[in-house]
Amino acid sequence: MTCLHCSLQCLLLTCILCTLTGCSQAEETIKKHTKRAVTMVNFPFRNVSLPWEDRVADLVNRLTLEEIQDQMAKGRSGGNKGPAKAIARLGIGQYQWSTECLRGSSAPGAHGTSYPQALGLAAAFSPDLIFKVAEATGVEVRGHHKFFVEQNNYEEHTGLSCFSPVINIMRDPRWGRNQETYGEDPYLSGEYAAAFVQGLQGNHSRYVRASAGCKHFDAYAGPENIPVSRFLFDARVSERDWRTTFLPAFRRCVEAGTYSLMCSYNKINGVPACADETLLTDILRTEWGFRGYVVSDGGALDIINGRHVFNTTTDTVAACVNAGCNLELPGDSDFGPVYLYMLEAIKQNKLTEAKVREMVKPLFYTRMRLGEFDPPEMNPYSKLSLADVETAEHRALTLEAAMQTFVLLKNNGVLPLHKTGTIGVVGPMANNEQQLLGTYSAVPTWKYMISPLEGLTPLASKVQYASGCDDTVCKTYNSSAVRRAVSGTYINFVVLGTGQAVEAEGQDRPDTELPGHQKTLLQDVISNTPSDTPIVLLLFNAGPVNISFADQDPRVSAIMECFFPAQATGDALRHVLLNDVRGAVPAGRLPFTWPLLASQIPPMVNYSMKGRTYRYFEGEPLYPFGYGLSYTTFEYTASVHTTTVRAGQPLTGSFWIRNTGTFEADEVTQVYIAWHNNTVPVPKLQLAWFKRYTVPTGGADIKVDFVVEARSMALWFDDGWHVKEGTMDIFIGGQQPNQARNRGNSAIHAQIHITGSAYLGKY
Repeated sequence: MTCLHCSLQCLLLTCILCTLTGCSQAEETIKKHTKRAVTMVNFPFRNVSLPWEDRVADLVNRLTLEEIQDQMAKGRSGGNKGPAKAIARLGIGQYQWSTECLRGSSAPGAHGTSYPQALGLAAAFSPDLIFKVAEATGVEVRGHHKFFVEQNNYEEHTGLSCFSPVINIMRDPRWGRNQETYGEDPYLSGEYAAAFVQGLQGNHSRYVRASAGCKHFDAYAGPENIPVSRFLFDARVSERDWRTTFLPAFRRCVEAGTYSLMCSYNKINGVPACADETLLTDILRTEWGFRGYVVSDGGALDIINGRHVFNTTTDTVAACVNAGCNLELPGDSDFGPVYLYMLEAIKQNKLTEAKVREMVKPLFYTRMRLGEFDPPEMNPYSKLSLADVETAEHRALTLEAAMQTFVLLKNNGVLPLHKTGTIGVVGPMANNEQQLLGTYSAVPTWKYMISPLEGLTPLASKVQYASGCDDTVCKTYNSSAVRRAVSGTYINFVVLGTGQAVEAEGQDRPDTELPGHQKTLLQDVISNTPSDTPIVLLLFNAGPVNISFADQDPRVSAIMECFFPAQATGDALRHVLLNDVRGAVPAGRLPFTWPLLASQIPPMVNYSMKGRTYRYFEGEPLYPFGYGLSYTTFEYTASVHTTTVRAGQPLTGSFWIRNTGTFEADEVTQVYIAWHNNTVPVPKLQLAWFKRYTVPTGGADIKVDFVVEARSMALWFDDGWHVKEGTMDIFIGGQQPNQARNRGNSAIHAQIHITGSAYLGKY
């Protein structure tokens, strides 16, 4: 029997002879089989029986410093930005780090299932839903990746390492990126982050379906461009606000097992986030035990270097690597990746070889867990292909998800509807499919994209439609077309909003007003609609807009916040308006505070939490955090729990909920806590537990068990988190307690006494 080594020698010798005789395919054949020969060498890092750490150490020890520099510098694609180069002598292929998977696979030139935008998914108040969306997203990311590798395509968004989820806090309604977040509450955001990470990455004991990457770390929540560029902004944050508002969701993300975090563009208290050792090492790695990698936001290191935060480029490299940034995502500057000066920094003794070898390890550990260096047949995720993209199951899920995101803000009894007569449909979001997707969306096959106009059409015998505006910016307005469309109808739908044309990455809103002439459009509809004809306002936006006049006007019969529901928009809208399928009764809750007045919003650049979010809000909002109506009503009855809890222990309890209306429906149950007589500033109120339940009609009570974890009861002091002895209020119901705008459901209030004190540590 001829050994493999001899066979390859003979094959290569034949190819060399072919080359000498002019064979056109000889060079490619030599490359192909040389790589095959290398990959079949029994390097320890390919030994699947060894521990991961040993395999990673073996691989990294075989790399030259030049190779390490390249691996850490090239996180994107195009020119010298990436992808990370192949290392032929070790049989290691190229790798693309830059992939977006916020709520679908954003693969280049390929279609994928587009799920509702993140903020809308947060309104569902359902970690189960975000888990399913992340799981389906991971499947499609894998399916796309297999196709792209077969095509030798390593451009951006073809890889398996996701820059998702976005878990920054929505602290200002004007911030352009609110739509990418899970809202304003750190507990809600943290629970969603954990569910997303676990859904995306899968539950296989050995392999990861696609790796998660929570962003943007940290204290990044505006501005984008108003009143100052995010690239120049320095967020001045108190230690207490940092620990109680901006960090908790990221800590939860780490606990869930994310493989990476992305450091943000801005400075935090004078230090660039990607060069902040306190953030990236002391907190992230020492306090939280994170073992993954940190990637810079796109061009963040270029910005640090270009602004001369440090004296030289080698100083910038040393500062960022030593602080804890493992991977550069290069920007578009002509300068090129900053980390390509890593060798020079080592020569100048600003970095050590040991440090950079340690910093490159998480990159290869991630690739190993994704299955790159194991036989494909060992990894069940390697079987996923384009056949698993845009499946019927995924399309059904995006419809389910969209229905769960809608928040009913006002209803005088007109909803649910019946199909009949002529309807008017007006507004710039009624038939604007691109704007309904939101940013960082997968691009669906367009036959699956259903606009509000298409969804509403089956409701009527005739539809009279007018956009009224050229786009959502609505600088020009056709009043006569709108008036004609709403004439002689039995109901009128006004479909307004923003879209990424108005609010997006790099684009803040200057205020919270409806864009352009959209307010005039709505006022024209009100003025030209007979008093017995209902008007339903449908909003497609992220940050809240000023609709207080519509809320107060009895001529506007119903208002629904729809966010950016993506491809199933029209079908989801029709089902919810008609309540003609199971799960269609609206049960979404606002994941942010909707202010009543512009004066209630502090300046964008002020990073104090005073006056921000429901936890510190001053005055009455238009709609409170956690608010949303239903087509039915619920009754909460007495909870059973102890009246005391020992400090450091969880509080457990139960309550009962009954559907007292006529429709089976979901209800989002919410548990809030509040502290008494504290020596340090605390939130007025804190969401401490929530769950979405389907509650049938018929008078049957559903028992609900809840747990308030000890760390939800803890307060931040200079040395860490403490649970102090004292009294704590607990509120149980379908919304925040003591709100002027009440859903009419009964709620439960009790007082709990915490006995003793407990120090939970610094985290």
